[in-house]
Amino acid sequence: MKPTVLVAEDELYVRMLAADILADSGFAVLEAQNATEALDLLAANPVEVLFTDIHMPGPIDGLELADIVAVRHPRVGLVVTSGVRQLNDGEIPDAGVYLPKPYDYGKLAELIQEQITKHH
Repeated sequence: MKPTVLVAEDELYVRMLAADILADSGFAVLEAQNATEALDLLAANPVEVLFTDIHMPGPIDGLELADIVAVRHPRVGLVVTSGVRQLNDGEIPDAGVYLPKPYDYGKLAELIQEQITKHH
């Protein structure tokens, strides 16, 4: 069974591209356009890693989403991205990692796999 990655990204094209890259790298992929949708998908599906953009519309941004996931789903790895805000890995909960936009596609798949290994 393929490990599942949840991609939370409000920009459709960016989300679809990330989902395609991850699917081509051997992962099953779920997609959410905001944090609320991501939380619903996490509650209903087994997910190994959340890949989320920081800036999304709605009451919860991607960093707050990562905080919630770290508490509610501690076995879910976290990869956080942004084209606007720079973070250090230490600012991401539960040993998550930061990947700046625009990201290298190979690096994205590599970080996802590292998070799977770290949390399982």
